[in-house]
Amino acid sequence: MTLSRQGILAQILQERVVGIVRLKEQNQVAECLACLIEGGMRCLEITSNTPGYVEEIAKARARFPDILIGAGTITNAEKAHLAVEAGAQFLVTPNINEDVVKLAHEADIPVLMGALTPTEINLAVEWGADIVKLFPAGDIGIGYCKGIMGPFNDIPLMAVGGVSKENVVEWLQAGIAGVGIGSQLCRAVSNEEDKREHTEYVKGFMRLVKQSTQH
Repeated sequence: MTLSRQGILAQILQERVVGIVRLKEQNQVAECLACLIEGGMRCLEITSNTPGYVEEIAKARARFPDILIGAGTITNAEKAHLAVEAGAQFLVTPNINEDVVKLAHEADIPVLMGALTPTEINLAVEWGADIVKLFPAGDIGIGYCKGIMGPFNDIPLMAVGGVSKENVVEWLQAGIAGVGIGSQLCRAVSNEEDKREHTEYVKGFMRLVKQSTQH
């Protein structure tokens, strides 16, 4: 899939959920991705603290050409460069970093930039972040996020950290542009039965996302 930065951004905002793949072993990544995609997820990030993340991004781009594959936990320009070289279609950070935005935009891909305070959010916006990732959202709560959406109503905000199957509907109906979800959905699968069960769990989560979008 060859998309412009704006095309990728539009797809992320349409899907409203990004799966965060953070695993302890490289050999767990491929099966995890397959499970998530079969469950209905279309936007996935592989984090830089997953062993072999650069190689796994490249492999995932080749194996799943119709799925958006990004790189997560991109804290600096060096990691951003490696991710872009591997073919990442978007970058996700836990922090604000102007160099990451510059590098991503030169490659014509969007950045989901981590920020929490109004000052950090404003800086991320000034530097050109395409989406501001409120992190860790679960620790500050939906009330804080609703408050932030007042003055920053012109920038897409994504909640990451503490989002679960139990509260995703509440998050999305609060007006947030999207959510990122990690360990609850993105985990290692040990065998075929485990894979089938977890795929069904992911499908259930994605049904909730779609229901939230329809109402």
